[in-house]
Amino acid sequence: MDGQENEQRSTGDEAAPATGRARRWASRPRRNGRPPGWLRRLGTVLALLVVTLAGVVGGTYAGGHVSTDIGPFRAQLNLSPSLSGGTTVDVPPLGALLLDSHDGPAYLTVELGALDQRRTEALIDDPASISRASQSAVEDVRSGVMRLGLRTLASVVLATVLLAGLVFRDVRRMAWAGGLALVVGAGSLGLAAATVRPQAIEEPRYEGLLVNAPAIVGDARRIANDYTRYAEQLQRLVGNVSKLYTTVSSLPLVQPSPGTTRVLHVSDMHLNPTGWQLIRTVVEQFNIDVVIDTGDITDWGSEPEASFVGSIGLLKKPYVYIRGNHDSAKTAAAVDQQPNAIVLDNSTVTVSGLTIAGIGDPRFTPDKETSPAGSGLTKQVAEQVIGVGEQLATTVNKSPRKVDIALVHDPASAGPLSGTCPLVLAGHAHARQVSKLPQVPGKQPTTLMVEGSTGGAGLRGLEGEKPTPLTMSVLYFDQQKLLQAYDDITVGGTGQSQVNLERHVIQDPKKGDQVPVTPTPTRGGSESPVPPSSSPSPTTTG
Repeated sequence: MDGQENEQRSTGDEAAPATGRARRWASRPRRNGRPPGWLRRLGTVLALLVVTLAGVVGGTYAGGHVSTDIGPFRAQLNLSPSLSGGTTVDVPPLGALLLDSHDGPAYLTVELGALDQRRTEALIDDPASISRASQSAVEDVRSGVMRLGLRTLASVVLATVLLAGLVFRDVRRMAWAGGLALVVGAGSLGLAAATVRPQAIEEPRYEGLLVNAPAIVGDARRIANDYTRYAEQLQRLVGNVSKLYTTVSSLPLVQPSPGTTRVLHVSDMHLNPTGWQLIRTVVEQFNIDVVIDTGDITDWGSEPEASFVGSIGLLKKPYVYIRGNHDSAKTAAAVDQQPNAIVLDNSTVTVSGLTIAGIGDPRFTPDKETSPAGSGLTKQVAEQVIGVGEQLATTVNKSPRKVDIALVHDPASAGPLSGTCPLVLAGHAHARQVSKLPQVPGKQPTTLMVEGSTGGAGLRGLEGEKPTPLTMSVLYFDQQKLLQAYDDITVGGTGQSQVNLERHVIQDPKKGDQVPVTPTPTRGGSESPVPPSSSPSPTTTG
């Protein structure tokens, strides 16, 4: 018995130490609360990666944007994270072009902003500057993208280091996170640069108003396919324009009687800076007293276009303006801010002894969904334009002063003004025409003068086989404020250098110019056609 007990005791004593070591090994994690070393290292690596990615994304959004000049435009370049890459060129308010320009986790957005008026006019004034601008445009973009990349990298590293400092509170781990951010950022930009596809501009995807798609996409393809010829044409255009100014400066001057008031009638500028150069030349050479603008000074009525009207103040002459169907309320407000501008909207003003009444167009249709009088006015549009003519006729009849000139944008609005005043000025049609309104029995005869486009119809002036000429008229009023003569000035359109002046002297100012009578649209009936010889193509309307 004693032997068995000794054996059992001996066995128990030998097993006890092993059981104690196992118990101590098993209880060690519970005592210090720390996981194994390999698990801790894995957690640290994962945390570094998460912090780095968060810093890269946040830094890209925070610092991935720069402003740069591209030709006469002020552009904003923005970089954002993306899985597939690509570029968006945003052209407000026309829409956007989406280009499959590159791969990689970086997406570029180019936002074209305001058109800088001084730089635009500098391109027109200096024949050599357009060549330099065309040659430096690519360099402008490249320089802007390089600055964008460096700024984004700096922002990414800074954001990651700051975030790592908040999370880890450890200098070594902050350095690791910053280094990883630099590698990720530089690698992403390097991948985008290595996969750039310049030919992507030939296959753009357009987002915006459907009516603009053919012009925007078509222009992009045409410029990409024949950029050299495009640049040469621009350079030749500016050279011709310089000759035009010299020719206009030497135009003969009419010798009116003392007390004559000289009025320059312009219309449908459509954002063409060349028009301002011609206006300033004529204002100075012809000693103009008042400038009258019958609308469509812009193309889309957008806020970036508002800077275009800044040249009004440089004329230092009264500038009477009514809104066209391409001009928005913002456009009218921008014109009204010019120190010498007067915006009429069913109102009258007396300037240089002339009492002028005017009303803006009732429509805002920058997508060109309407056409001029005589070429397909719908019943609804006819009701609108005739309605504003009736409103203005009421204002003219109630005016305490005799109205000398009435202003409407669309000549279809002129009908109700027959007999209320001797002269109605209009635009919209992009084709000059002088006619008499059907006379109201017992009322004075009324002449309707429709101006062409002082801006050569803008870009749409290039849609036809021949460019639309730039036109304006100088009107001479005698001491009785009746039209005694007028000069029609025509400057050849884009790429042409011919200048023409036609002088018309009115034999009997009280009866007006001896021109044909042109019926205008009436309510509830079909509009009477404009003579085919003067009817503009619907594709060139304002």
